[in-house]
Parts: sequence; C-alpha cells; structure tokens
Amino acid sequence: MTKESSTVKVSKGDIVHVEYDAYIAEGGMLFDTTNPDKAKEAGIFNENLTYKPLPLLVGGGRVFPGLDEALADATVGEKATVDIPPEKAAGPRDPKLVENIALREFFRQEIRPEIGMEVNMKNRVGTVVAVTNRMVRVDFNRRFAGAALKYEFTVLDKVEGDEAKVLAICEMDYGSSEGFRATVTPEKVVLYLPDVCKYDQKWLLTKYKVVADLREAFGAVNVELVEEYLKKEEKPAEESPA
Repeated sequence: MTKESSTVKVSKGDIVHVEYDAYIAEGGMLFDTTNPDKAKEAGIFNENLTYKPLPLLVGGGRVFPGLDEALADATVGEKATVDIPPEKAAGPRDPKLVENIALREFFRQEIRPEIGMEVNMKNRVGTVVAVTNRMVRVDFNRRFAGAALKYEFTVLDKVEGDEAKVLAICEMDYGSSEGFRATVTPEKVVLYLPDVCKYDQKWLLTKYKVVADLREAFGAVNVELVEEYLKKEEKPAEESPA
C-alpha cells in the first residue's frame, strides 16, 4: 500500500479524537492541554479534569472556529499547528465589558473577591481584575478575548461505526459513555441510558445537546432516549434442612 492510499483526511461532520496543546500566541503561555504531564509542568494542572484525547464532532462548534476549520482540513496521525486570530478565537475585546461593582454586592453573596477569581454577578460570568476598599473591577469579556492563539494538535483517529459514533457523542457531551448502548437505523437513533442518568442533574442539562449532536452526525433522524427498569431475578428459595 502506498503512503498516499493510506492517508485518511478529516472533514466536517466526522467524529474524531484529538490531542492538543493550546497557547496564547503572545508570550507562548500554555493555557490548555490534553497531556497531564505538560499541564503539571506549566502549573495549570487541575485534579478535577480528565486529561485524555478529546472526542469532537468536527464543525460542531465545540471549539474555537479557527480550530474547527483546521480540524476539517487535517490528516489523521499528522501533527499540525494553527495560528488563530482573535476574530476566530474568543473574539475582540470590548472595554465596555470591564465594570466596577460595589464590594458590598460581593459580601451579600458571601464572596471575598480576589484578583483572578471567576465570579457570577447577575447571571454574567467575569474575572476579578482589581479589588479596592470599596469597589471590585470585573472583566466580563470572554476568556482570551482579543488574544491570538496557537494550537498544536494531532487527530488520532476517526470514529467509525454507528454505535461507536453515538457513544463518542455521549462522551463528548456528558463526559462519559459508560453504560450507554445504542441502535441506529436510517430513520432513528435509540439510546439506552445507564441507571445513573435517572438521577443525575448533569444529564438533564446535557441530553438536549446529545440529541442535537446526534442529529448533526446522523441527519434529520428521530432520537429516542430509553430508561430501562429491568425486572430483578428472584432467588430460588433455599431448601429447609431435614
């Protein structure tokens, strides 16, 4: 087999696994990675995160537009680098979104603001950039707004097979595919849910995204989510001793 015939290209709509390192272009600071060792080395390791190749629906809008475009032109197994301008990353920075808020407003929410802290004020998420005796300066711009970014990434594989694609979408949106099963026909995707989904608030918030991504991947199909309540087998009665 020639090298050309073994080349696997990625296109929009594919589900892939990607490993990457993400940097702020100016200064080269690593801010995100799928590699735990690199995260520790850069001082950004978070024990609440799982560091592993990321499942992605290419063109699904789950990453910055500039990275989505680069993924749609990638080759499986080849390391690539893409420089992303602000307009294809977090967008331009708006000075009007940096506001002064009275310190007492934070105390009412039992928050002691510190520089760099992420806060939610009146349903807006921002970052504390300054604190005085009376006022707190909060930047409500999207993280990395106005910054050019650089990604070094490798598409490890394309997910093949209908059930495997469904499970990859569950992993992508819900964080896990454990316990899920699926059947796929041209008209319908049936997703059987594990018991944990019956009680998990996260699933209630995630299932609509799962349905949307299933339709993105399989077309305008019906999606059926099935909770199973299986009958427990009765244990045979033990014989009484003679």
